[in-house]
Amino acid sequence: MTTIKISLGSLGGTVSMTKEATEAGVKPRLTATDLIASVGQPLDGLEIFAENILQVPSSYITFEHVLQCYDWAKQQVSEGAEGIVLTQGTDTLEETAYLLDLLWDSDVPLVLMGAMRSPQQAGAEGPGNLLASLLTASSVNSCGRGVLVVMNNWIHEARWVQKNHTADVDAFQSQVGVSGTVFESQCQYFKAPSKRYVFDRPQQSIPQVFLWESSLSDSVKLLDMIAAEYQGIVVSAFGAGHVSEDMANQLGELAQKLPIVVSSATLKGSTASQTYGYVGGEIDLQNKGITMSEWLSPKKARLLLSVVLANGLSMDEYKQYLASLTY
Repeated sequence: MTTIKISLGSLGGTVSMTKEATEAGVKPRLTATDLIASVGQPLDGLEIFAENILQVPSSYITFEHVLQCYDWAKQQVSEGAEGIVLTQGTDTLEETAYLLDLLWDSDVPLVLMGAMRSPQQAGAEGPGNLLASLLTASSVNSCGRGVLVVMNNWIHEARWVQKNHTADVDAFQSQVGVSGTVFESQCQYFKAPSKRYVFDRPQQSIPQVFLWESSLSDSVKLLDMIAAEYQGIVVSAFGAGHVSEDMANQLGELAQKLPIVVSSATLKGSTASQTYGYVGGEIDLQNKGITMSEWLSPKKARLLLSVVLANGLSMDEYKQYLASLTY
């Protein structure tokens, strides 16, 4: 039987968290090797190399950690890995996956997974998620699809997946639908691979981009201070990408100094481009030199802007990426 080489890197997270009898809550403890053992069945046909990269809650993960994971995964591929699986906490999983997806220039599958329940909880789904991820990473049909997220037997594209619940095992959803599933130990896809638009791995520290959450009666007084400390601003705006009149005018002034992107706080659907004509509507914002993030969520619009700036690229490159998301 031909064996497939899979490299498993563990970053910590709920999937690895246990607690001692005297402790109030769980902490990351299980190693990559422990996680493989937890699957509880033979992994026939797979040759697995397991290594701990980090051992942290996912809220601790930084841009630098993600680049570390990228470098580790590329090294594994250079040493013969035919699939990569990274395990981490779910709180930042969608962001880690998307940042990696912006950089992953290999056809080798790169799969991220986690768990909503810790190993000592009833119904802990970590072992099942890991098994599904290993099967996905080892499938030839996963090649050339960029970074994937596998949770609850569903296969998501990193660009579309979002965590939509604090505790449900089916917390991860994709706003345009899942790409595939793992059923009866088979990796099955419903869609052809999406177009890929990949950036160079930043060789310098990734610039800081501020994410502003719009709310009723926004005060814009802090925007000047934010603009002085950050290299870009993404606004999580109302509806299809709308802000107040005061906010629109202030953003218009700042757009002459640094890139401003407006996204939708609804998390589903695209920002509009030619519907609303009032001050603060998307037509006005674009006339002020502001970019609409279209189908990208605010978090991902921020990550995309960070990578564009880190590579010294213009907002034209940002818009070219957005154009690649649809046909």
